[in-house]
Amino acid sequence: MRAGRPSMKGPSDWFTGQVRVDPLFNEHAPERVQGVSVTFEPGARTAWHTHPLGQTLIVTAGIGQVQRWGGPIEQIRPGDVVWFAPGEKHWHGAAPQTGMTHIGLQEVENGRMVDWMEHVTDQQYGG
Repeated sequence: MRAGRPSMKGPSDWFTGQVRVDPLFNEHAPERVQGVSVTFEPGARTAWHTHPLGQTLIVTAGIGQVQRWGGPIEQIRPGDVVWFAPGEKHWHGAAPQTGMTHIGLQEVENGRMVDWMEHVTDQQYGG
């Protein structure tokens, strides 16, 4: 276990609202599985994105929302485990009035673990 992994603010190119990212393990090559804890303030969310080898979310606190491209917005709560298939376009974040924290697990393929796309609009977020 390495000590002193600093928290970082979620970059505005990838997130809307206040987001904190805490690396948990394997943030550097050559490890293939990478884990982070991400905390979203109310209304905060990711941009649309995909993962080349998929992603698993484990909700640890609060109430959140996820949406797969073309699908409905789904509510997520502590203990929920959400799987996004490889290449599946999606977003996730907090509910409008409640923050949310999840652990995100994803694998690295050819040096990348995520492909970021356009921001989720307020209209899309509002359903």
